[in-house]
Amino acid sequence: MSKAIGMVEYKTVSAGVKAADTIIKTAEVNILEAQTVCPGKYILIFEGDISGVSAAIDSAKSLLPEQLIGSFVLGNPHEGIFPAIYGACEVTDLRSLGILETYDVASMIVAADEAAKTAEVELIELRLARGMCGKSYLFLAGEVAAVTAAIERAKGAAGDRGMYLDSSIIANPDKKLWETIV
Repeated sequence: MSKAIGMVEYKTVSAGVKAADTIIKTAEVNILEAQTVCPGKYILIFEGDISGVSAAIDSAKSLLPEQLIGSFVLGNPHEGIFPAIYGACEVTDLRSLGILETYDVASMIVAADEAAKTAEVELIELRLARGMCGKSYLFLAGEVAAVTAAIERAKGAAGDRGMYLDSSIIANPDKKLWETIV
């Protein structure tokens, strides 16, 4: 039994809550997050075994496809994803900074997972549509080559979904900048 997380993102709150009910009734999953995000979208993140999460995603996707913005199933997600979402990361490698922005939440989490699994980097923050008009961003840190590789991989993951917006890599950011980020 593999551990997995899944997510659905809907255009409206009513569609999201209806999908949440369907997901819970479809498979034995645990809801990790269910909430409204900017601009009035609804996200639902849940965990369970990979077959249950996949079945729940399939049910939700078929329920209201015209309201669905994005979804994913991630088997064995990187352990840094949730601390970065909740702002609970302790970052020690401040040699360079990587930033990635997407148009949605689902592609950002997938991109962050890809980035963290690609190179030895530390996820700092995943801002998921809150105060961003529906956009999301990622901050990560590490040695410049690792950050570059991680951001390139994350760009590809978000780009494959058509949701990549922008990215930057800053080698040796000034201490004053780090103080505003970590």
